[in-house]
Amino acid sequence: MVRSKIMTRNSALTAAGAALLTVGFGLSVSNARTVDSVAAAEASVNVPAASTASVGTARAGLGPDWDLPNVDHPRIDYWISRFDTVPAMRKKFQGFLDRGAEYAPLILERLEARGMPQDLLYLAMIESGFQPNATSHAAAVGVWQFISETGQRYGLDIDRAVDERRDPIRATDAALDYLEELHERFGSWYLAAAAYNSGENRVGRSMRAEFGRERARNEAEYYQIWDRLPKETRDYVPLMIAAGRIAKDPGAYGFTPLVPVPRGWEEINASPATPLSVIATMYGTTVSELKSLNPQFLLDRTPNNRDYAVRVPVGALKYAAAAGGSLNVAD
Repeated sequence: MVRSKIMTRNSALTAAGAALLTVGFGLSVSNARTVDSVAAAEASVNVPAASTASVGTARAGLGPDWDLPNVDHPRIDYWISRFDTVPAMRKKFQGFLDRGAEYAPLILERLEARGMPQDLLYLAMIESGFQPNATSHAAAVGVWQFISETGQRYGLDIDRAVDERRDPIRATDAALDYLEELHERFGSWYLAAAAYNSGENRVGRSMRAEFGRERARNEAEYYQIWDRLPKETRDYVPLMIAAGRIAKDPGAYGFTPLVPVPRGWEEINASPATPLSVIATMYGTTVSELKSLNPQFLLDRTPNNRDYAVRVPVGALKYAAAAGGSLNVAD
């Protein structure tokens, strides 16, 4: 994918994190009476420089170590307590861990390949709960909750036949492109996450107003622009860190751990307007299984104006070869 430049438009992702309220944790921050009163000084003083946080740590991600700065803050404790003690929130969080079994491995693999922090996994968790078909009230869609404009800006096709915001692989690549560019601009993964949620220009304005510069010198500066951010964005990083703390030590909170179960597939390149039923018959599978592997399909056919890569179950290519057929335009 060709990476595009960050467009200097106000609030390009204003709705991108709306799943925080609807399809992610389903939480409202209207009752967060401590938000405006929590001082930045309450953040841990043991803060690594934003530009020197280690990445690629084998024990990070689902392991006990961190490759994002794990800065203490009262709002992190608040959300951990909520997830731990409120029955509906416990049930929802366990669902996130269960669904992560399939989607965490592919996200972690792509983070590692780019040398990005494995703990950014928890941004996807709080966005959608790892639901490819999640749709927010603000029309943000998919595991990474892209709005249409931003998804298309980062190379995702959205038309009658497919909505690639729902494709966990293509959408992950697009989201990581965007997060890399945000980190390049702000020098902070916390600020990159905040910008992903509320828009890069809003975060840029907040940093310039507070410090006279956009780039952070440490991650705690996120909390120093706290009261300049929208309410849901103020809790965005605390939610991400709270989710990581629980997922890294689930037994301490009585949760069943996220155990990765990578899902394999093979891929064909199908001709325009190929019915999924024809692909299913040729490759010994079902339309339902094809849509499970390719949740971006909105119709029961591939796009009618281009060849299209379709994931099929492991063993499908061998099945088709044994039957003497193939729909792969590369064959």
